[in-house]
Amino acid sequence: MRQVCNLMALIFLVTSSNLEGGARPHQEAIEDPAPPVVAELEPMEAPVARPYPELRFIESPIALSKGAVTEDWPCFMGLQHSGHSRETKLRKTFDTGEPQLVWAMQSGLGFACPVIANGKLIYTHRVGNETHVDCLDPETGQRYWRYSYPCEYKDRYISNNGPRSTPIIDGDRVYTHGVAGRLHCLDLATGRVIWQRDLAKEYHIPQDFFGVVASPIIHGDLLIQNIGAPPPPPEPGGPSVAAFDKRTGQLVWGAGSEWGPSCASPIIATVHGRDRLFVIAGGDSRPPVGGLMVMDPKTGKVDFAYPFRSRAQISVLGASPIVGDGRVFITASYNTGTAGLALHSDGGFTELWKTRRVGMQFSNPIYVDGHLYAIDGHSDRVGSIICFAPGSGEVLSRTDLTWEEVLFYRGEENMQPLSIGEGSLLHVDGATMCLGDNGHLLWLEMKPEGTRVISRVSLFRANESWTPPVLSRGLLYVRQNTKERFGQTPAPPRLMCFDLRDSELTE
Repeated sequence: MRQVCNLMALIFLVTSSNLEGGARPHQEAIEDPAPPVVAELEPMEAPVARPYPELRFIESPIALSKGAVTEDWPCFMGLQHSGHSRETKLRKTFDTGEPQLVWAMQSGLGFACPVIANGKLIYTHRVGNETHVDCLDPETGQRYWRYSYPCEYKDRYISNNGPRSTPIIDGDRVYTHGVAGRLHCLDLATGRVIWQRDLAKEYHIPQDFFGVVASPIIHGDLLIQNIGAPPPPPEPGGPSVAAFDKRTGQLVWGAGSEWGPSCASPIIATVHGRDRLFVIAGGDSRPPVGGLMVMDPKTGKVDFAYPFRSRAQISVLGASPIVGDGRVFITASYNTGTAGLALHSDGGFTELWKTRRVGMQFSNPIYVDGHLYAIDGHSDRVGSIICFAPGSGEVLSRTDLTWEEVLFYRGEENMQPLSIGEGSLLHVDGATMCLGDNGHLLWLEMKPEGTRVISRVSLFRANESWTPPVLSRGLLYVRQNTKERFGQTPAPPRLMCFDLRDSELTE
């Protein structure tokens, strides 16, 4: 989806050669500007989960079905970093109404996903001039602890000034990267700070289009993030991507010096028997530059970089790379497009195809049964499910998902056209779940010849539902980011837990 800009390519070729075979940008050793102090936490009794005023508990979920497969959701895009889940025995029809709402928590600002592991749910949001990190019981919504810190961030383009980056749980710790660049390592049991860094201050990173959006990822003992540090004079600078020791917060390696931060989260996938780190980089820069970097997550050694960015100055790279069958797919809006690259075992690549006709703004495509599926849509506009042939980029099918629905608006009931807009996809239990950006949940059967709607239900009626859904132990977690626009009693922004456990399979 991102079209290569001629000027970007020219700049990158100054430090690279043989782009088709795998350009390798110049890399300098980078010193840690401010290694953090690691706290020595005294033993203490873990807090007990308790109710609080913002929580509304409705009903306990039903029991899990016998033999149901479940898993944690500890980071952005799930355990596989791909928008896939291994969970089974989920409810896929809503003939008798919407899924049971288990609990709802009135939420502050932000777009970050909740994450779930080791019996804890971590949720970040902003209330006033504080960012809250809440640790909740996933089945009751009751709170174990809250850690808060000041936040004065003000966005340049939208009114939502809350956190965008999704936390990550690893063992007995949780890591959060705030919208203004504060990186925290917290004790999962108690919420106490183990170490923290102000990356924006330490690396002199100016505010990007939407602050810190990319979510960090963990590989072994490394916490990896696209921080997008700009090159100080004299160039080269960096790092664009940094890996920190997850135990101490100290910088282990830094890579890249040309491209800034992006709104796309890094992913790690195994290709040709090796773990590779895929990072979309490129923020607010003149001229607008950025693209895909593929590297060794252990060392930061860059295999290749592929320039891929809109020619428009005010444009972002929002969708994470998708990897499948030895290929990587990248996409962007702003007249950029979508591209497919074949990855070589020696670290290089071949560009298979590139099109400017289809590009996603920030919705992540998914790779299912040897085909690439994506939502071609914009907020509050028509959304279509597109199937690409991964080797050629040919559009095999396009299915518009539109319908009409009676809405209560300004004291009257009106028939309104609706669609999935800029929705999110999650492949699970033999089907694909879609959360539309107006609060609709759909189950889809996606095939190369077209997409069929299995069922559809409205969870709420509020736009900007851009936070991808999270699924763990048969429970669905959805973030409503704005006040409901329709209905007789509009609800404020909330984090909600729905029961998707199938009662017909429960014994």
